[in-house]
Amino acid sequence: MIVRENLKEAVLSLVSARQRSLLALIGIVIGVGSVIAMLSIGMIVQNQSIRQFKEMGTDILNVGKDGMSQGKGVLRLEDVVAMPGECLGVQQVAPQTSVYGNCVFEQVRKRISAIGLTRSAYDVFKLRMAEGRFLSDLDEYMFFCVLSHKMALELRKAGVQELVGSGITFEGRKFTVIGVLESTTVGLMRPIELREGIVIPITTSMRLPNRPQIQSVTVKMGSEEDRFKAADSIRKYFGRRSKSMQLRITSAEDIIEGMQKQMQLFTLLLGAIGSISLIVGGVGVMNVMLVSVSERRREIGIRRALGAQQADIQAQFLTEAVILCVIGGILGSALGVGGAYAASRSFGWEFLFHYNAVVVGVFVSCFVGLFFGFYPARQASRLSPIEALRYD
Repeated sequence: MIVRENLKEAVLSLVSARQRSLLALIGIVIGVGSVIAMLSIGMIVQNQSIRQFKEMGTDILNVGKDGMSQGKGVLRLEDVVAMPGECLGVQQVAPQTSVYGNCVFEQVRKRISAIGLTRSAYDVFKLRMAEGRFLSDLDEYMFFCVLSHKMALELRKAGVQELVGSGITFEGRKFTVIGVLESTTVGLMRPIELREGIVIPITTSMRLPNRPQIQSVTVKMGSEEDRFKAADSIRKYFGRRSKSMQLRITSAEDIIEGMQKQMQLFTLLLGAIGSISLIVGGVGVMNVMLVSVSERRREIGIRRALGAQQADIQAQFLTEAVILCVIGGILGSALGVGGAYAASRSFGWEFLFHYNAVVVGVFVSCFVGLFFGFYPARQASRLSPIEALRYD
């Protein structure tokens, strides 16, 4: 009964000073919301990465020129396609070029990315077709293209229904659409163009005006092969062809290890940011409660005169602080989850709702209410009934 009365009085008190309560809520909402959003996004990104590794497997290496290298060596197509027969453990290779340019399809005009690939990319990246077919070995130097899932959706929204067999102009060259990819996760080991751009034969991409070079090569190894031995063999292979070229070779295990370190750092950073925001919000709550104590001195004196104990007054003001912070925690959790949902939709990630993050957010806000509400509640309970009744 006493708890119910305390809750009722706390709510009525907060509602009567709604402007002040709203200002105190802002800090808690921002603090909890930022932590929930960032934690949720981190979990979503990690889930996307794990999902991609499950789809592609961990027997993958990514080979590219070291960005810090000053050498003039280039990855030549004829050297790359010969890797399976020359390098230890290499089964298939998927060299890639990337071109960014103007695209025209009927009434649709936009700038997109085109990725140059070979037939083997279909197996290496484990792609699937929604319509038509993928590139074949017979399509070398031909002006054929495969649309990504997102590109196809945009064209259909613009009113284009028959995609396969139609023509698309890219960088002033007319390409024939031969297929549409199914939606796929990208990033890390899969290029983003597989989701948002178009795919063209790598030999055709090298005939475009800016003549792009091979930027990276995705290598599929045998399931029993040692990645370190395979990487060493690849370095020696290209070293014999260009002594000035330095390679950067990344494995799935390297990426997983790097992600774990980044997540640890990310968590520490989030903790720091969230702590600062919550401390600021907690100080705001304490200030609001101190003002409330000052304005309600006469009320406190009357209650003490009618028999209320110090513990009753302290419990009353603590309840107000906790309710204020819990409301902020709930609103902040909703804001954080909404932000994570918007981010996942924007990047095309699968949204995951984590109850643990929300529960932690509410519990932390409750603790903030207890911690920062204790001093004002203590001050209120220590007021002398006689002095409080004299207050006007």
